[in-house]
Amino acid sequence: MCGIVGYIGPKDTKEILLKGLEKLEYRGYDSSGIAVMNEEGVHVFKEKGRIADLRKTVDFDVFANSGIGHTRWATHGVPSRTNSHPHQSASGRFTLVHNGVIENYEILKREYLQDVNFVSETDTEVIVQLIELFATEGLSTEEAFRKTLKLLKGSYALGLLDDQNQETIFVAKNKSPLLVGLGDVFNVVASDAMAMLQVTDTYVELMDKEIVIVTQDQVTIKNLEGEVISRDSYVAELDTSDIEKGTYPHYMLKEIDEQPLVMRKIIQKYQNDQGELTIDQEILDAVNEADRIYIIAAGTSYHASLVGKQFIEKMANIPVEVHISSEFGYNMPLLSEKPLFIFISQSGETADSRAVLVQVKEMGHKAITITNVQGSTLSREADYTLLLHAGPEIAVASTKAYTAQIAVLSILSYVAAKSRGIELEFDLIHELGIIANGMEVLCDEKEEFESIAREYLTVTRNAFFIGRSIDYYVSLEGALKLKEISYIQAEGFAGGELKHGTIALIEEGTPIIAVTTQESVNLGIRGNVKEVVARGAHPCIISMSGLESEGDTFIIPEVHELLTPLISVIPLQLIAYYAALHRDCDVDKPRNLAKSVTVE
Repeated sequence: MCGIVGYIGPKDTKEILLKGLEKLEYRGYDSSGIAVMNEEGVHVFKEKGRIADLRKTVDFDVFANSGIGHTRWATHGVPSRTNSHPHQSASGRFTLVHNGVIENYEILKREYLQDVNFVSETDTEVIVQLIELFATEGLSTEEAFRKTLKLLKGSYALGLLDDQNQETIFVAKNKSPLLVGLGDVFNVVASDAMAMLQVTDTYVELMDKEIVIVTQDQVTIKNLEGEVISRDSYVAELDTSDIEKGTYPHYMLKEIDEQPLVMRKIIQKYQNDQGELTIDQEILDAVNEADRIYIIAAGTSYHASLVGKQFIEKMANIPVEVHISSEFGYNMPLLSEKPLFIFISQSGETADSRAVLVQVKEMGHKAITITNVQGSTLSREADYTLLLHAGPEIAVASTKAYTAQIAVLSILSYVAAKSRGIELEFDLIHELGIIANGMEVLCDEKEEFESIAREYLTVTRNAFFIGRSIDYYVSLEGALKLKEISYIQAEGFAGGELKHGTIALIEEGTPIIAVTTQESVNLGIRGNVKEVVARGAHPCIISMSGLESEGDTFIIPEVHELLTPLISVIPLQLIAYYAALHRDCDVDKPRNLAKSVTVE
């Protein structure tokens, strides 16, 4: 959600900024812009729509060796050229890009800026106008910037240009992700290391309420009191080949196909020299000392957490509660005496989850983050991190991160059970290997899933997914995938809930996608299918080998019953993909959605 890039150095900055913004397209945006600075001043180019639309507005004859860029996802004001970033102060001296939400911008506007004529509807413009106000009162740019930051309430990642100080980009962050990248006689700014991997793989993490003075030769980090802070850099371990689509038409399809490889990579990363699954002992101690585990997540990660609850409780015998992060932060339940918190987030930057993490750390509780991004905010601020090792996930609709989350949760549960002296009747490494093979089989059946999507979902306005037990959680994820990228109204339900209201929505031809992989509830879900068929529904039954019946639409390979969500979700991902494709939707960048939700 929103993205920032910046460059200062000897090269012309325009193409570097535009390529950086293209790497951030996966985050979701509705408009974009760049500002470049040279002896003539600051040149601003911005446009509603895609980066390709922005390119058409850029004057490539203007040479500039410093600049900032932004992709915007609307929070204040409609998507438009006027509301897009960068924003400028009244005189044009200062130019600013901003990710986040300023909660008190209207108060600041009334208190300090009544005489300013605002151009946009954004909270961002308040920031840049405040900086100019304080600069006209005699403060240096750094002092005006610092004074403004002390007034702001909310979240921000900021990049600031001053046309009277052309050798510097001023940077600050609070609750929104931002990095500074280091180069040879140049430096960069980015919301995500991926954006500037084209020019550097060496980055410095920024902490909340820090100001950074960036020149082409130096990076100086300070706190809001002006004290200089020293911090080591790190190398971003990203493979540029992982980021490209290659021969695939969409990132989503590529990432679905990568899931068998991800399973094998996770097994490898969590194995010791003796070929046994292992988890850091400090993490195991934290798990074993807890009397209850609270998993906090949102969206797809929430659905993976529901599966993880089953793993932890059934393998390790530890009670687990799963909570939606945006609800938990404002309505915290009574906690147990020795709680442990697990935060699950693909990006590690989910603002709702981070707000909860801040609360629980203030309460003195231990926290583990399960994420795909090492060095992300949730990873940095938790006590411990378990990495997904899924590689960059670009498509907005999560696929390989979801199965990676489930796989890592299964390993955590399995190793914790072993450490507690609990004997399990299966070898998880062996079972995950079987699952990886099964995933490959399913990924090779694309024509089957395209046919299912064409038959059931091309013209429908709604669809229902049903399952029981652990299949219910997969149904929730299947429905989410479909609605995210095809815009079909889709809902997932527990099969037994149909008679409690949902069955009233069944009409002639309504698609019902039923998942059945659990022997104990197989007959129950099939009974539910008969109930909806009697009312005109068009059923699609996806069953596991060994539980199939005549007339089932698709049969998935048999795997261990507890681990079926890792494989039963593959058909639902591919069906959603082809449904979106048939409806001419933007598969990788669905409307109104962002990959990384960095504001609450």
